[in-house]
Amino acid sequence: MRIARFSHQDSIRFGIVDDTDLVVLSGDPMFAGFDTTGERVPVSDAVLLAPVIPRSKIVCVGRNYRDHAAELGNDVPDAPMLFFKPNTSVIGPGDTIVLPSQSSRVDFEGELAAVIGRIAKSVPAEDALEYVFGYTIANDVTARDLQKTDGQWARAKGFDTFCPLGPAIETDFDVAGDAVITTRVNGEVRQQGPISDMIFSLADVIAYASAAFTLLPGDVILTGTPAGVGPFVAGDTVEVEITGLGTLRNPARAA
Repeated sequence: MRIARFSHQDSIRFGIVDDTDLVVLSGDPMFAGFDTTGERVPVSDAVLLAPVIPRSKIVCVGRNYRDHAAELGNDVPDAPMLFFKPNTSVIGPGDTIVLPSQSSRVDFEGELAAVIGRIAKSVPAEDALEYVFGYTIANDVTARDLQKTDGQWARAKGFDTFCPLGPAIETDFDVAGDAVITTRVNGEVRQQGPISDMIFSLADVIAYASAAFTLLPGDVILTGTPAGVGPFVAGDTVEVEITGLGTLRNPARAA
């Protein structure tokens, strides 16, 4: 089932994607279930929004693909390397990534994202995927120069607009399958790699993170990026596609 959050006639609603229509839900399905109102809205008449705005946090995993760690000259970590992005960094499909004046190099990082569906604390890995509501696409936009000079990543990863999410949440997705992440800039492929190349599985990441802090419904986990990350500039359009989840597309402009 594919769930979209959308704007239509000055209201924000949730709907099940049914071909070219949105079957309108009575509320946020993470909390209100999947009761429908009987209304249908053509996708062409709606504006798709970020499918979730985390109420608490975005948990990210650094260097979770060997080739990506290697391309930046880093060792593979012995355990998941976690960091946070603020929820104010979230934008939706079609929204503009704003390149900050403080940075001279901003990079794309296409990633699989998981949305937590219920409270998770000290969850064992074998049960961890039961706590996932669904999956979507993310772009972990990074001010690479600031990441290097700051030494820690909060500013480089946390600018407003630096976490595009979308286009929808897919509740039926095989995270252990053969889906591929492909990132394009202006139509040119820059990244391509299977999610099966993750060093630490999503289940392991949830277990590791929840042993330290409670994961809440609506929290988002970014699972890392394959090799091929690189810069983009004002005027470019970045597309991240994941097999079975669609394509997240965002233009960029200077601040």
